[in-house]
Amino acid sequence: MLNQTSRLTVPESEAYDEEVRYELDPCELKLDEMVEAEPLPETIEGMPASDALTPADRYLELFEHVQSARIFPDSKTFPDCAPKMTPLAILLNYRRAKRYPGFDLKTFVHDHFWLPKDYSKEYVADPNRSLKDHIDSLWPVLTREPQEHIEFSSLLPLPQAYIVPGGRFQETYYWDSYYTMLGLAESGRNDLLRCMADNFAWMIENYGHIPNGNRTYYLSRSQPPVFALMVELFEEDGVRGARRYLDHLLMEYAFWMDGADSLEPNQAYRHAVRMPDGALLNRYWDDRDTPRDESWYEDVETAKLSGRPASEVYRDLRAGAASGWDYSTRWLRDADRLASIRTTHFIPVDLNAFLYKLETAISNIAGLKKDAEMAATYREKAFARRAAMNRYLWDEITGTFRDYDWRRECLASFSAACVVPLYVGMATHEQAQKIAVNVRERLLTPGGILATDVESEQQWDKPNGWAPLQWMAIQGLKTYGEDTLADIIAHNWMRTVKRVYMEENKLIEKYHIADYSPKPGGGGEYPLQDGFGWTNGVTRRLISLYGEP
Repeated sequence: MLNQTSRLTVPESEAYDEEVRYELDPCELKLDEMVEAEPLPETIEGMPASDALTPADRYLELFEHVQSARIFPDSKTFPDCAPKMTPLAILLNYRRAKRYPGFDLKTFVHDHFWLPKDYSKEYVADPNRSLKDHIDSLWPVLTREPQEHIEFSSLLPLPQAYIVPGGRFQETYYWDSYYTMLGLAESGRNDLLRCMADNFAWMIENYGHIPNGNRTYYLSRSQPPVFALMVELFEEDGVRGARRYLDHLLMEYAFWMDGADSLEPNQAYRHAVRMPDGALLNRYWDDRDTPRDESWYEDVETAKLSGRPASEVYRDLRAGAASGWDYSTRWLRDADRLASIRTTHFIPVDLNAFLYKLETAISNIAGLKKDAEMAATYREKAFARRAAMNRYLWDEITGTFRDYDWRRECLASFSAACVVPLYVGMATHEQAQKIAVNVRERLLTPGGILATDVESEQQWDKPNGWAPLQWMAIQGLKTYGEDTLADIIAHNWMRTVKRVYMEENKLIEKYHIADYSPKPGGGGEYPLQDGFGWTNGVTRRLISLYGEP
């Protein structure tokens, strides 16, 4: 049943030169019309279930008032608050109370909500510890155990323990968790590896996909599909049970390919895009087109500057969040203006490489389970995707993979996403050699590799470097025999992490690496976060390979 408090936008088949949208108000249909009418041509998918409303859905104008008034400096704080009574009671109390002189919104919020717990003071780093010991000591600090769920909280309860990144991020995140799991494996925490994989499998079973994170406001989107890599990690590290996730891999694949079979050339539906020659590739997408609950104020302000329908801007901002690269000039028409974002117009290198990995993982596991037909089917899908990526995303002139703007029919940004085809093993050796040249000449710095070679105010651009990109570059290059460059990146990155750790006794979300003086990174829509899950995981893994820097 549709959630009648949310405006439903259904992107059935987007024309190549314009977006076709259908809006359905179930309240406008009479019962006999609903029974007798012909089935509607559009498919209705992806909106949150009625029992998973977001705080913006529940608190309506109160939510907007709190966010626009900047009661909390971080827009994520209020969506993470838990109500002390039913949302309806709170909303009615607000509507009555605000009429009276002297109404104080901040006091009202504190009277009616429990604020998120502050974990920042629960751990004090010991500067005498080695980097390795510091990371190992952090796993318990970042672990959250299943607990009694506060009714109507935005937090989605999970059945088993999980790791959070740290800082403002006190829930588990999809693609972050894979890189965290690399370190857990190295620390001998196979118990947590299994718990986290089972949590993600549980979310696939219950929500049809792995959401961005375990919050109701993340349910309308996913993140880079790395569950297949998690399953592979089970095999690499001797954790039994990888084959049991085949059905979950198939469900995740169905989520990403939903509606693809019905598309004509130059049409898109949700994540799937039918290219002009009939090939299928994918884009990032979010099923909602409203401001993100966790960044409501920022999204509203961005949309005001765009000159476009606000719903389009919100959709592209949300899709950018689904990419994990929130935000980067990869998604912008104008590198200096976040308001020029067009995430849904791009066919990303990394997303399609991860989906190639998903297809090959399904094929391989099906083969192990003696299902030859399924193995052959998904092997063919992987081959077809690789061929399409070579046609549309490979830049023969510069020798690298780049994103593709399917609306303008041209290659788009170059970024460190070019290493993901190496990481998942879908590039040729000739392509790998050319990509290595681009990485060395355009992205390599004394501190590691940059996210992009375009300097901007966005956090996934120069001058910042991020742990997952270092790991995929190092391992991807090694896979193709580019060991020298891989080792340089590893040593440069490890020195960066160690230097900041020695100065500040912490690991952080991102690092400024554009020069010989690496330091904490900047940019983006929120302050720098420490903790930090994927930096811990990648660094712990690299220590095992290269030793303590």
